[in-house]
Amino acid sequence: MDSQVTEERDLREARPVWADTPRISVASRKTPRLRRYDVIVVGAGISGALVAHGLADGRRSIAIIDRRQPVRGSSMASTAMIQHEIDVSLHELSREIGKTRAERVWRRSADAVERLKTLVAELGISCQMEAKQTLYLTGDEYGARALAREASARKVAGLMADYVDAEQLKRDFGIDRTAAIRSDASASANPAQLTAGVLRHARKRGCEIISEVEITDLHTSSGDVVLATSTGHLLLAGHVVFCTGYEFLKPLAGKGHKVVSTWAIASRPHLELPEWLSGYLVWEASDPYLYLRTTRGGRLIAGGEDEESPDAYLSQAKLKAKGKAIAEKIGDLLGCAIGTPDYVWSAGFGTTRTGLPMIGEVPGLKNVHAVMGYGGNGITFSMIASEIIAAFINGKPDRDVELFTFTAG
Repeated sequence: MDSQVTEERDLREARPVWADTPRISVASRKTPRLRRYDVIVVGAGISGALVAHGLADGRRSIAIIDRRQPVRGSSMASTAMIQHEIDVSLHELSREIGKTRAERVWRRSADAVERLKTLVAELGISCQMEAKQTLYLTGDEYGARALAREASARKVAGLMADYVDAEQLKRDFGIDRTAAIRSDASASANPAQLTAGVLRHARKRGCEIISEVEITDLHTSSGDVVLATSTGHLLLAGHVVFCTGYEFLKPLAGKGHKVVSTWAIASRPHLELPEWLSGYLVWEASDPYLYLRTTRGGRLIAGGEDEESPDAYLSQAKLKAKGKAIAEKIGDLLGCAIGTPDYVWSAGFGTTRTGLPMIGEVPGLKNVHAVMGYGGNGITFSMIASEIIAAFINGKPDRDVELFTFTAG
């Protein structure tokens, strides 16, 4: 393999609001304690944290390795709209992969949000985790009839979905659109605090966190996976799991996965916003689509203006223009000016044709696993990935593993 195993990228541009919040640092070391580990997890973001936590049983030796400090990759750039709804609508996904499989995906996504909320509560992680409803608005991609069809499909699948017509939408939410779908089973959080909290609990369960060390090469054989590091170490592992965000494995480049650019803003705190908004995540059926939510401190967090480009987010000129465009769209939608944002940042993120992540053993690389192609549901899919990877390594394959393989869809 090349001297660099993953496609190295600057995962974000400018400073996200979460970088200035407390409790996001995690203790780590620069040198591995062992030569061989039962599992090595590459990536100390939310996916790596959840995967390691799911595998930590007090008996396995587990190392989490990242070329950055923990938490400082793409997880920091998330808006943490933890939705059960995926980027591809249920009725459209049914055409892509079949009705039964699509319904299973959507139900699994809703279940994953609930299990994540339960995990955060059980571990006592302070990360502003809050249950939220979702308001999905008509846009230039789907109108009122399409949303009515989508709401019906979700109800058949056993998911809560209330169709809201134009009159009710205006009366209850003050929004002038032709229709919306109101649903539950979503959440929001501070993604940096969430990631740091899970990593700390993984450490308590015996996981070793190694930072500023890059995996530069790997080799698989009938036995262990051999990893070379930028610090000159050769490490052995029974299993390796790549949770490297959008720095995808080079052997998988171009195989159903691509990187696009997105932008996000955080307003000043204590805005005067519609009272209902504190309980909702809002997004629209447009391309590109606007998405937004609030924090407990009264900030508006929003994103969108996506471009089909792997590096447009690096442009400083676009950073300013996109931040202004997002703020203006919010003003038009909610009927209130939010002013100049306190924070504007950008990032690359991975997508697939079906909107589904790719989770599992990498074709041709025995005992090497990867989690890729997160779309707009990174944290939700990270929870699913942790369950699928843990089940596989435990020798008890997950019932839904075939929905998220590298050949699925």
